[in-house]
Amino acid sequence: MRVSRLWVLTGVVVAAGCGGGEPVPEPVEPTPGLTAFVGARIIDGTGDAAIENGVLVVRDGRIEMVGAADTTEVPADATQVDLAGRTIMPGMINAHGHVNNIRGLEGTDFNEEQVLYQLGLYARYGVTTVFSLGGDGEASIAVRDRDNDSTSLDHARLFVAGDIVTGPTPDDARAQVNAVADSGADVVKIRVDDNLGNTQKMTPETYQAVIDTSHERGLKLTAHMYYLEDAVGLLEAGADLLAHSVRDQAVNDELITLLRDSGVCYCPTLMREVSTYVYESRPDWFDDPFFTKETSADVIATLDSEEWRARSSAPGPQTYKAQLDVAKENVKTLSDAGIPIAMGTDTGPAARFQGYFEHGELALMVEAGLTPMQAIVASTSDAARCMEVDADLGSLEAGKWADFMVMGENPIDDIENTTTLEAVYVAGNAVPGV
Repeated sequence: MRVSRLWVLTGVVVAAGCGGGEPVPEPVEPTPGLTAFVGARIIDGTGDAAIENGVLVVRDGRIEMVGAADTTEVPADATQVDLAGRTIMPGMINAHGHVNNIRGLEGTDFNEEQVLYQLGLYARYGVTTVFSLGGDGEASIAVRDRDNDSTSLDHARLFVAGDIVTGPTPDDARAQVNAVADSGADVVKIRVDDNLGNTQKMTPETYQAVIDTSHERGLKLTAHMYYLEDAVGLLEAGADLLAHSVRDQAVNDELITLLRDSGVCYCPTLMREVSTYVYESRPDWFDDPFFTKETSADVIATLDSEEWRARSSAPGPQTYKAQLDVAKENVKTLSDAGIPIAMGTDTGPAARFQGYFEHGELALMVEAGLTPMQAIVASTSDAARCMEVDADLGSLEAGKWADFMVMGENPIDDIENTTTLEAVYVAGNAVPGV
């Protein structure tokens, strides 16, 4: 990547001597905070065709102009970054991740340093916004409040759900929702799942109380679920996001109608299923430099062990493995029906690798039958709309934050080209360590 200052003609100085001579341009000093990224193919995240030989102008962290080089004038006082031959797309938005107390495979102190470490990790993989759906605390909220509107931001933006509301009674749940709202959380999260028959599921009476109280407090309700029956019940009760796939059976017309009429989005988290069983044998990605650059040899050795093979071969993980095909078929069916898909991964727990798994999620969506462009839109503008942050994020349009990825190859040709990542920018600032 080449960075150059642009010097242009702003006045004329007549050369000494008779007959004049060629005018000598006076240099224009670049304006701090004004940068033009030139020459790249630009995928703006809206689903429109890519702009070849594009120009993206950023001023003080936000996009000022975006367009083709032959119709977009580069400001004379802008610093230029030459991206010829590269492809730009918006930074990915993870609608269901987690920022927590896991470092590697072990627990650690949950403080601001830990939050910043994980947000930096996400960003180095091109995930520039994360909705952390549960387990967040004061440290997460402090980082969010300080950083999200900063023009000097160079790690992922964070939105939080706070403590997961568990009930078990409606009165308990209402109190828990109010505590989450009082903490300053952005959304509320519940789990409606019996973990394959091993735990007690939240009752409809309780989740109705959670949803009603969340809406009274001005917060959206995100719902973990597994079964089609529960997805239908949650939508009828007013849930605002289905934060996992329906995995027990094919989706039906009733669910499609409820999703379409309510405008609720669907967040498949296909890589969550993969994480449960994949360590039954050595995954190919253990030898992928894009993975190993952020993962220690000790972590890989632990996962590549008989203990983890046994865990991944247990009945529960094998059930999730069998249901992955159902989940993939359902995301294709819903996408074809026009239901907005929001990319999410449930990364953050041990062995669900933040940043790397998001690229795997895109690949699985394409494997399920979505086009590369549909997968990109699901991870950018649709995710932003689903999480109601699209006024500022999700697409490369004037006025929005300049959060974007730079790749050596075109992901429209092959979605796995998102892994040819060369640089990531958040608020127009290069993320260190990419």
